[in-house]
Amino acid sequence: MTMILLVSVISISISISFAFLFGLHHHLFFNKNKSSTTTTAAGPLPPGKMGWPLVGESLHFLWAGWKGHPEKFVLDRVAKYSSTVFRTHLVGEKAAVLSGASGNKFLFSNENKLVKAWFPSGIDKIFPSSTRSSSEEEGIKLRRMLHTFLKTEALRRYIGKMDHMAQTHFEEGWENKKEVVVLPLAKDYTFQLACRLFASVEDPQQVDRLSKPFNLLASSLFAIPIDLPGTPFNKGIKASKIVRQELVSIIKQRKIDLAQGKASPTQDILSHMLLTSDENGNFMQEFDIADKILGLLIGGRDSASVACTFIVKYLAELPHIYDGVYNEQMEILKSKSPGDSLNWEDLQKMKYSWNVACEVMRLATPVPGTFREAIADFSYKGNSIPKGFKLYWSATATHKNPKIFPEPEKFDPSRF
Repeated sequence: MTMILLVSVISISISISFAFLFGLHHHLFFNKNKSSTTTTAAGPLPPGKMGWPLVGESLHFLWAGWKGHPEKFVLDRVAKYSSTVFRTHLVGEKAAVLSGASGNKFLFSNENKLVKAWFPSGIDKIFPSSTRSSSEEEGIKLRRMLHTFLKTEALRRYIGKMDHMAQTHFEEGWENKKEVVVLPLAKDYTFQLACRLFASVEDPQQVDRLSKPFNLLASSLFAIPIDLPGTPFNKGIKASKIVRQELVSIIKQRKIDLAQGKASPTQDILSHMLLTSDENGNFMQEFDIADKILGLLIGGRDSASVACTFIVKYLAELPHIYDGVYNEQMEILKSKSPGDSLNWEDLQKMKYSWNVACEVMRLATPVPGTFREAIADFSYKGNSIPKGFKLYWSATATHKNPKIFPEPEKFDPSRF
């Protein structure tokens, strides 16, 4: 019961976020390494260097992530250049890295003013609808829809369903097992949950038809974007077409069900997308809706499953933390009658459990960071950032910074 309650609260509390993907881009022309004294008419560029031709410092960047310490790439260079902003060359692009809470705040507060969201070009082959406008515009549209769908009032309606799904998941996948491998189980659970909440897909066979190609697709997002037969990226593109076709059939059936009164306009985000027009009165096409649902399934499965997996890891390794969570959950259980599901008031009582979840996400951040692109020349802390530069912000470099979180490797839920 403890794990059921904990997974339920984590699943509902983690925001949907896209894992923004990295790949190496081929260019016909490239710049050689430049010294840290390079200047523009507006002032000096941030200190740093571009690394190797074409590759830049991408291999160092990716290697730090593969080794499980993505913050090392950023913090090592912050120390080397004695600057919280530095210049580099990542995923085939000239880039500046803004480190620390002030850098993150600067980028977020200047969204669509000085910077905009940026995605590597390979993403358009996975999500073709973005080629008809832009990945940035599609992302803005989706965030607007999610804002309505993920309001507290809307989330309250799903708590009981999520609790029931969690109990079923543990009964089928965990109970009476001598050993369990948590990450695959967590991915199965969060994928089933995402299918249910976003598109009301509950039939196990239908979930299975989506799940098999979806696993190939999800793996390809972290592959080098070379679209040749047999490559992981090529397999991912093919898998995305299969998933999209299945989603389009679900969307067509939902249109029929809505017209016949068999589906509710407020039952999930799929209905919301079908019935919501833009400022010009235009409704989204089926293909575009399928792409957006696909993106939500990716974000809803991977980031939440990583967080859930690391929660289990830390609870297993730290008995005193486990005891604190267990005691809090048992107090909530005592107030419930047999067969009662969780409700919103129960979640509000999980203060220590949520602090533990926050500390887990600090130490094992599901999304280490994402990219932006400068849409105008601007200055930051005396450094010139030219229009077109890519900008990377790092959550992990903030979470592991001892000036912000003393003893950053220590697990301490009281920070929150």
